[in-house]
Order: sequence, then structure tokens, then C-alpha cells
Amino acid sequence: MDESKRQKLMKKIENHLRATARKLVKFNTEGEALQYLVNSFLTELECDLIAIVLKEGNDVVPTLYQGDFRRGISHPPMAVASCLPRLFEGSTTFQEVEEESGCLLIDLLKRNGIQTWFSVPIKDEEHEYGICMIGFRRHVSLLAEARQLFDHFGEDVALAITVARNKETQRRKMVGLEWLVQHLSLDTPLERFVEKIVERAGKGTNAGGACMYLYREEDNSFVIHPPLYGKVAGPKQVMMKNNYRVSDYFPFLERPGGNELTVPLVVNFKTIGVLHVERKNEGTFTKEDAEILDMIANYVAVILENVRLYQQERDHTHRLRLLLQYQQTLMKETIRHEDFQGITKTFSQMFGKAVIVFNRFMQPIAHERKGLSEQQLERIAKQALNQAPGQNYMGGHIQLDGLPDLSIVVWPIHHGGDAVGYLAIEALPNEMDDFFLLGVELARNIFAIQFMKQKLVFETKEQLKDSFLHKLLAAEIEDEGSIIQYANVFQWNIFEEHRLAVLHLQSDELNERDDFVKQNAEKTALWNQLKGRIAAEDSGVLCGTVENQYILIAPAAREKKNPEKYWSEWQQRISRWIKEEKASYRAFFGIGGKTASIGNYYVSYRQAVQALQVMLRNFPRKSVAFFDELGAYTVLHHLKETEAAGLFVDKYLGPLLRHCSGRNADWLQTVRVFLECNGHVTETAERLYIHRSTLQYRLEKIEDMLGFSLQDAEQRFNLMMAWKLYDLYGLSSFKMPKK
Repeated sequence: MDESKRQKLMKKIENHLRATARKLVKFNTEGEALQYLVNSFLTELECDLIAIVLKEGNDVVPTLYQGDFRRGISHPPMAVASCLPRLFEGSTTFQEVEEESGCLLIDLLKRNGIQTWFSVPIKDEEHEYGICMIGFRRHVSLLAEARQLFDHFGEDVALAITVARNKETQRRKMVGLEWLVQHLSLDTPLERFVEKIVERAGKGTNAGGACMYLYREEDNSFVIHPPLYGKVAGPKQVMMKNNYRVSDYFPFLERPGGNELTVPLVVNFKTIGVLHVERKNEGTFTKEDAEILDMIANYVAVILENVRLYQQERDHTHRLRLLLQYQQTLMKETIRHEDFQGITKTFSQMFGKAVIVFNRFMQPIAHERKGLSEQQLERIAKQALNQAPGQNYMGGHIQLDGLPDLSIVVWPIHHGGDAVGYLAIEALPNEMDDFFLLGVELARNIFAIQFMKQKLVFETKEQLKDSFLHKLLAAEIEDEGSIIQYANVFQWNIFEEHRLAVLHLQSDELNERDDFVKQNAEKTALWNQLKGRIAAEDSGVLCGTVENQYILIAPAAREKKNPEKYWSEWQQRISRWIKEEKASYRAFFGIGGKTASIGNYYVSYRQAVQALQVMLRNFPRKSVAFFDELGAYTVLHHLKETEAAGLFVDKYLGPLLRHCSGRNADWLQTVRVFLECNGHVTETAERLYIHRSTLQYRLEKIEDMLGFSLQDAEQRFNLMMAWKLYDLYGLSSFKMPKK
């Protein structure tokens, strides 16, 4: 070829390559750029075949274009190692390759009848995409001067592919963003939002599975938020323990090249979750996949947090409205009813939990079980009684221990600084958010109002009750009709048989007489507490105060033919309550007879008083005394002439009483024990813990003082009668003559 033709050919090739290179960078996709490259070479160089060979990992995929078949035919992947290395390093011609090179790409050209060919590597400083091979079935003279031009052209093609791929990646990102903007808003439910995000992440990276983990502060863990895209083999929950580096729990965090890929969801430098994909359908996850996930994560993190905040605010507003509605319902309940059952049921519906209300004595007064069995309810009440009173309520509540299968939290119900009751709710610690606690505070306030309402009603009834008891226990009934009306107010059937008891509180303190005012104040306060407990224990027992006496009236049917057991249990119960109140008092009961009519209540009252007096003087070790069991005292009780009784007492007992007044009272006790032993000297000495001769000496002195022999059975009877009258009425009841 002469020099002029040579120059013309070089100029033509150079112009063609420049024009092709300029147009390649204008295309938006890799496919468009390569198709233009193929078309331009087929037209300008009149070649018979073009092979575009692109790398995919450790393989190359050759695609052959020839004739008018513009689409190309892809061949199975070939290992890069099975191809001639110099093909990927620089421009190469068939003249520079040995006939038997063993290269599969060259063999492929030969199988297609190609005799003359040259190759151009498609690479730049950062990327090696593959090679472009141009072939002719005829012999063509290839110019060595064109090698540098083709090398530069290969770099231009690589740049065009890089630009096209970036454009395609950006376009995929923009399509994803446009889709997110069009289909997701603050009103989108969080589940729907997550569903579309993981779907976009999975499809955008060609992954077999995708999911979103959201961070949960309650237990310091990442938890998969449903739904998922495809199948995910990762754990449902990832506990952070004491290590807060996310990469230690997600090893492919922002690391392409593996079978998994994870990117963080970050808002204001705080990781709120991660976006995770796995099992790429072809190859491994690439840097482009990481960029797509980053793009989605950057956009999603902010909008996800906004969705969560918006929906949280909307949920808060909804819950506030519900609280206001419940508050209105509860206020109506406090107006309509005096008990706690309606309020407890409403709160149980509000919390969706079992709710139990205790009084200040830890007795359950209302409950809504919500699946709790009777045995579980009993265990809760027992544990609350053991643990709740006297506890230091850190944060306003305590968690009951000793209930392994139940989580019960107890709050005190306060009024004026005092605990008037307790509220127990079945709840786990992580369920007690701000709104739950706000609902509890509302419940405590409503229950406090109901307790105070009950207290006001109770105090009003107590005032009516005291007035009623004064009328009922009068010696002469003046207005029977008003008494019956009072009984109707208390829903108390006055015509049923009842039994009246007088409760006496005796201080254990030694200085009782020295501080009389203080003792009375303590007794009054203690009695007020006991009245509440008695009413809570049995509302059918009427209690009040008459003439500074504490009165209990119980239906006779409660005794179940065993009055001793019934009233002994009441004495033990009240003694236990006194101990719980940390008061130093003993409880004694004087019990009157049964009532058959309205007029019998006064008789039963006087009998109870007399039984109490006799027990305190003669039987201090007993705690309960029935008038019906006092024997001769029941006859003496009906003795009307107290003046005659006084003379009788003075005749037989007066000298001894006057002698022992202000002195040692051993002689009085000696006479009493001697009479109780029916005149047996030996038995009397043993009971008094004195020698027989000492007792004989005392008896002789006493006989001299009284003026009659104690061996006379008749005189002993009279002396015993005088003692019983003295026990029954007391010294102050008689006008004792002075000697």
C-alpha cells in the first residue's frame, strides 16, 4: 500500500473512532452504547463479525454480532484463565498470536470462519470490562500505526460503559425514589411501608430475600419487622448485649462481595435499624448493590422515623381520646354506684388486663379477672398482703414477688398522704409505657374519689347509726316508727333475732390512769379503724358507740348454733387487727342474750355490759363472756333494790372492804379463793401458794373481823352472795354506810 492510501486509511479510521467515541458517552444504557459500537464498526470497517466479550467475575461472556443480525448471540461463559491474557492487556492482531494458542475466544472466531481479526481491550485506569474483537473472513492488511488509536478507543469505550452503568444505576435509584415518593406517605401504615421498602431493596439488588431490622431500646436488640421479601435465613432477633458495634452482629455491613449485604438506617447519628439482603440470584453483591441500598436507606431512614413519629403521635392522640372517654364513663360510675366493681371492670377493659382493687387492709374488694383463675386470685391476694403494706414504693409501684407465672404490679391509692387502698394490674414491665402509667394515674385518682365517697357515706351512716343505736338501746322505746325507718336506711332487718356484744379495749400500758386523755384519743382512733374493718369483714354486723361503749349487733343466724365459736373468732380477729395497727390494747367481749323484739335490744345491751363487768373483775384471763353463762349473776341482775343490796353487801363484806381499803388486798383474795374452794383449807392454801398454818391464821383474823364462822355453810352462802352483788354492781353503785 502506497503512502497516500495509507494516510487516507489512517485518517478514516481516526475520524471514525473519534466520532464513535464522542457519541458513545451520550447513551444512557450499556446496551445502547455497545449496540452503537457494533453498528458503527459493521458499517465503516465492513467487517464480518464483532465479538463483545465482557467480564463477569472470573468468567467472560462472549456475544457475537454478524451480518444483519444486530442483537448478537451470547455463548456460555468461559473462564478468564482459558483465554489469552494479552487480549485483555492491549490491542492485539491475529498476526501476533501463535496458531495453536489454546485460547477459547480465538477458537470461537475460527469456528465462525474468521481469518483476520484484531482485538481492543475495554478498560481504563479503574475498570476492566472485557474486550472488543473485530473479524474478517477475508485477508485484510492491519496497520500497526492504528494500535495506539484502538487502545485509546478502548479506553473511550470503557468510559462510555462506566458512564452508562452509572446512569443506569442512577436511573434505577431515581425510579426507586420516585416510586417511594408516589406510594409512601406519613399516613402509610408502618407494615405497608416496610413491605414496599424490602421489596424495592430485594428487586433492586436482585436478592433472594430482604428484610428490615428495627432497633428496640427496651431490650437493646434488633428485631425483624414484618413483612419480609422472599426468604430470609437470618435470626428474628439480634441481641446487642454489651457490645454496641453493629458490624459485629451484621458481618456484611456495607461490605460488598459476599452472599449478604447490610446497610444501616441512621437518623441524626443514631442507628434506628438496618436494611438487609441475602442470596443474590446471580453472583455476589456488588458495589452498585451497596449504592442502591445506601440510597434507599438514606431516604428511608428519615421517612421511616417520620412515619414512626407521626403514627406514634396519632396513636397518642387516639389513646388520649380513649382516656378522656374512659374518664367520663368512670365519673358516671362513681356517681351512679357506691361500690368498685363497675369502675374495676371499665379499667380492665381500658388496660386489657386483669385488675384487682384492695382496701387498706389488703382485702380484695373488686376484681376483673381477664383469664385469672380463682386459685391465682387467691395467690395474688396472699402475696399482696405479705408484700405490699409498708413497702417503699420506688417509682410509685412495686412488683409482687413469689408469683413465677404471673407479673402483678401494685400501686397504692392515696388520699391526703394516707394509703386508702391498693390497685393491682397484671402487666409486664416493658408494657408500662407513659400512656399506661397515665392510665394508672387516672385509675388511682378515680379509685381515690370512690374511696372518699365511701368514707363520706360511711361517716354519714355512722352518725345516723349512733343516733339509731341511742334510740334502739334506750330503756323505754319512745318512737318505734323512727327506729324502723333507721333500720331500713341500713337495710337491716330489725325483726330478725340478733345478739348484742359490748367490746372493751383495755390498754396494756402501765400508766393508763396517768394519761387518761391520751388513752381515750387512742381508743377512739383505734375504734374508728376497727369499725371500717368490721364493715369490710361482714356488712351485716352493725357497730357503733353508745354511752362510751363499743357496740356490735350481729344476726343470730351468723352463729350457726355455736355462739361461743362465732364470738371467739370475732375476738381473735379484732385482736389481730389491733396488733396490725401496732396498738397496745387487749379486746374483751361481753355478750348479751338474743333479741326477740325491739324492746329486747336494751335488755341484751345491759346483759352484755354486766357480763363484761363480771368477766373483767373475776375472770381477767377470759376474753369472751356470755351473760347466759353467768349463773347466779343472771338472777342478781334483776335485783331492783340496790339500797337493800348495799346493806346486804355491807353486812357480810363491808368490814373486810374497809379494812383492806388502801392496804394489802391479800385478805380479800384469801376470802374469795376460800369460798371458790367450798371451804377446803388444803385446796385453798395450794391455790394461794401459802402454808396451811398461814391460811389458818388469816381465816381466824377474818372471822374475828366479820363476826361469824366461815365453817358455817349458810354464812359462806351469804358471803358468796355479797361477793356476787359486789362484782355485779361495783362499790360505787351502793350507798355504803360509813362506820
